[in-house]
This record gives sequence, structure tokens and C-alpha cells, in this order.
Amino acid sequence: MSDVESHFPTEVYIGLLGRTIEIHWNYHAILMFSIWMVLVPICIIIIRFGKPKPTEFGVRTKIGILNKSWWWFNTHKYGLFFAIFMSLGGVAVALIASGGFSGSVHSLFGAMTVFMGCLQVISALLRGTHGGKYYYTGKPDDPESWKGDHYDHTPRRRKFEAYHKTSGYFTVFFAFGAVGSGLMQYSMPILTGLMFVIPLVFLATWIRLEFLGRQYDGYRAVHGYGLEHPFNKEREFL
Repeated sequence: MSDVESHFPTEVYIGLLGRTIEIHWNYHAILMFSIWMVLVPICIIIIRFGKPKPTEFGVRTKIGILNKSWWWFNTHKYGLFFAIFMSLGGVAVALIASGGFSGSVHSLFGAMTVFMGCLQVISALLRGTHGGKYYYTGKPDDPESWKGDHYDHTPRRRKFEAYHKTSGYFTVFFAFGAVGSGLMQYSMPILTGLMFVIPLVFLATWIRLEFLGRQYDGYRAVHGYGLEHPFNKEREFL
């Protein structure tokens, strides 16, 4: 065991349970690695490249977890909700096991990762209403029934997209820092090797999907490609 690893506590006394519990830091490392190096990038790739090809009427069915038409949205949303929930659990266990916040580089990167991840969840809950001319709630002869933050691309929706999409990539940046610095403190050669291999796999996948033209515009994919839709009209010459 290295000098750095020897500073990690190997057991912790839990007063509530009245017993001492052995600490397995490798479980923490595997959990966080799986979440931020595997699950989160998969959810990002799915929302970027999993959207359906734009059609005249878009996706007309209701957004729902059991609706296959929205699998790409649901996978991204609930996959990341699960990631943040598990990350909070991993952080709580680490804080209890180590006796508080250590202030190390790893803990700072980790705290920023989870904090920004929580902000991603909050921003997703504030994205606004959906709406749509051809959405299941829309009535052909009643434009008022078409209204929605997404369909009308309101300032609220613009702010959400500007923050959520950009901040997501920065969150992954902090996650790489957390995982990398963690593996420098607690050596796990297999995970270290995978940390270099997995990003290359995602890179190759990303390049391939870009080459195939699978990055469909989200607004057109959901609402249709016609110029009668507000945001399509706004981008008529784009």
C-alpha cells in the first residue's frame, strides 16, 4: 500500500448503529467511476444522437416514461436523475467514512461535480411547458392550445437550454478531475486503464454518429420541420 493510501481510514464507528464498520474504498471508486465515466456520457450521447429524424408532424404522443417515442428523452432524464441520486449517496458515505470534508483536490473536484450535477437536475425541472401545434394537447383550430415554452421558444426555454447544455459539459470536466485525482490517491490499475480507454470509445462513437448525420435538431424532431412553427420560422435561413 502506498503512503497516500495509508492515510485512508479502514474502519469507522457508527454511533447510531453502535458498531464499527470496515470501509471498502474500492466500492466508492467503482461506484463513482461507473456513474461519471460510463452512465453520464451514455446519457449525453443518447440525448444528442438519439432524437428521431424530423418529420412533418414531429412527435405527437404525450411525453411519458412508458412511451417508446420518447425513449431518448426518458433515458437522458431519468438516467441522470439516477446518477445524481447515487452520487449523493456515494458522497454521503465518503464524508461519514472520512470524518468530514478533507479539502483535498479530489474532494474539491468531487464536490463541484455533484453540486453542478444537482444544478442540472434543478434546471431540468425548470425547463417550462412543452406545447406544440401537433402535440397531443394541440387543437388545429385553436392556436392558444399550441402554446408552450418549448414550442414558442420563450426566454425561459432559451435560458434553460443555454445553461443546461453548456453546464452539462463542464460538469463532466469536473467529473474527470474527480475520478482522476481519486485514482491518484487510491490506486486501482484497472480503473486507471479504463479511464483512458472508455473516453476513446465514446470519442469514436461520437465521431461515427456525427459522420452519419444523427445529430438531429431537437426542436424540429419534436415539433416538425415546417416553417409554421415559431422557432423554425425564426431560423428560416439557417
